[in-house]
Formats: sequence, structure tokens, C-alpha cells
Amino acid sequence: QVQLVESGGGLVQPGGSLNLSCVVSENILSRNVMAWYRQAPGKQREWVATVAFSASYAVADSVKGRFTASRDSGKNTVDLHMVFLKPEDSGVYYCNTVPPMTYWGQGTQVTVSS
Repeated sequence: QVQLVESGGGLVQPGGSLNLSCVVSENILSRNVMAWYRQAPGKQREWVATVAFSASYAVADSVKGRFTASRDSGKNTVDLHMVFLKPEDSGVYYCNTVPPMTYWGQGTQVTVSS
């Protein structure tokens, strides 16, 4: 059974912060490097961050210094911690494997606007 359930999005002012979380089925989380992706209106889905088994992570240049990612095998979650948000960070955020499966969760909407 595949479970990818994202949460934590919302409306935030520029410069604000949000913490996103994704509940992942244990069989998926234990066997895969995980990542966060996002899709802005009218744009293709893009990679944001990757979290390895060791919990080390990498982020896209556009979010470097502002976003960090983590995973918690005890809670079966993958998290994205976002600070100093910008309007261009707005979009629907998804978690998935690396490379991504064909299945996607519903995502969580992040809107950065004053």
C-alpha cells in the first residue's frame, strides 16, 4: 500500500516560515531516498529537496540557505522546513521517492503573499 500524505501548507507573508510534513508508508520510506517537489500554477513540477537514508539532505539552488529537509523513520515522515519564504515559493508541495513514483499524493498548498 502506498501512502503519501502531505500537510502543513498555508498562507504566509513574505519572510515567514512554514513546516511541511509528509506521512509515508513504511515500506516506501524504508526503501527509498525521499524528496520534496513543488508545482507553481502554469509551471512544471520541480525538485526542491532530497533527504537520504542518513538524513543528509540536498536542496535546489533557489531555496538554498532557506529550506532544510529531514526524515523520521519512527514517525514515518519526511519534513520540509522553510524560512524566509518568497512569493516565488508559492505552489503545491509534494513528497515522493527519488526518482518519483507515478503515484502522487494530494500535495499541500503554500501561498506566500502579502
